[in-house]
Amino acid sequence: MTSEQIIAKGKEVIRIEGDAILNLINNIDKNFAQAVELMFNSHGRVVFTGMGKSGIIARKIVATLNSTGTAAIFMHPTDALHGDLGMVRKNDIVILISKSGYTEEILQLIPMFKRINVTIIGMLGETDSKLAKECDIVLNVSVKEEACPHDLAPTTSTTVALVLGDALAIALLEKRGFTVEDFAMLHPGGSLGKRLSLKIEEIMITGKDIPIVDENESLKDAILMITSKRLGATCVVNGEGVLTGIITDGDLRRLLEKTLDIKSLTAKDVMTKKPKTINKDFLASFALQQMENFNITSIIVVDELNKPEGIVHLHDLVKLGLQSR
Repeated sequence: MTSEQIIAKGKEVIRIEGDAILNLINNIDKNFAQAVELMFNSHGRVVFTGMGKSGIIARKIVATLNSTGTAAIFMHPTDALHGDLGMVRKNDIVILISKSGYTEEILQLIPMFKRINVTIIGMLGETDSKLAKECDIVLNVSVKEEACPHDLAPTTSTTVALVLGDALAIALLEKRGFTVEDFAMLHPGGSLGKRLSLKIEEIMITGKDIPIVDENESLKDAILMITSKRLGATCVVNGEGVLTGIITDGDLRRLLEKTLDIKSLTAKDVMTKKPKTINKDFLASFALQQMENFNITSIIVVDELNKPEGIVHLHDLVKLGLQSR
C-alpha cells in the first residue's frame, strides 16, 4: 500500500465506525431507559460477561461504572461455568455482550441465571437471536458492517458496544446526582485525585515559615525576610496583624529600575496593596488556577479576619502534579 492508500484506509475505518456510533442514537429508546432505571434501583451489582473482544469491552464498561458510582464486576463466561458463577447474587443485574447473540458459553449460563432469578440485560448485535429471547431487556448494538474488510475482526461492533456502555454509565451518573466530590472519593490517587480532593490547608506553608513583616519595618528587613524564607515574597501586615499588602521579587526589581536610594523606604512604601488571597478550605487546584489567571507565583491564605495563616507557592503545586494535562 502507498502512503495515500494507508491514509485513505485509516479515514475509511473512522468513517465506518463514526457512522455506526451516530446510528446508535436511534437505538436509545425505552429499553435503554428501563435498563438505567433497573441498574439505579438495584440493591446488588451489575455483572458483565462476554467472550473474546466483547469481554474486553465489558471490562472497560465495568471500570467506567465503578469510577462513576455504580458497583460492577466482570465475570468470564468460561470461568463462570467452572465455579465463578458463585459471584452472582439474586439482587444483581447481569449484562451480556454478544455480537452474534449465539455465544455458546453465555447460552450455557442462561439456565443458571434463571435459577438465581437475576434480571438479564443483553447488549446484542442480533435482536432476534437465541440470547435475545432469553433476556429481560435487549439493547440493540447492531452494526451494518465491521471496519475489517473481511467482516471478521470485531471493530465497529466493539466500538458501538463501548459507546453504549459509556451512555449507560453517564446516564446513571446523572440520575445519581454524582458530584465532583463523589468522583474525588473514588479517585484518591495520582494527579487527578489530588486536583479533585487536596485542600489548601493540607499543603500550605504555616507558622514560623510564613514570611511576614510589619508595614512599618524597613525595606531592608523585608528583603531579608524574602531571602530567608526563599519564597520570593513576604506578607505585609499592620500592627494588628491584618494583611495590608505583599512584596515580591518582582516588586523589588521594578523599584530598583526607578531608584537605588532605598534606605529610607519601609515595607508599606513598596508593597502591592490588596494582594490576591484565598481561604484554606478551597481546593489546592483552585489556588493554582488563580495563580495562572493572575500570573503570580504565591497566594496568601487568610482567616476570617484577613490575617495571614499560610502561603502557597506555585512550585509546590506543580511538584504535586496539580497542573492540568
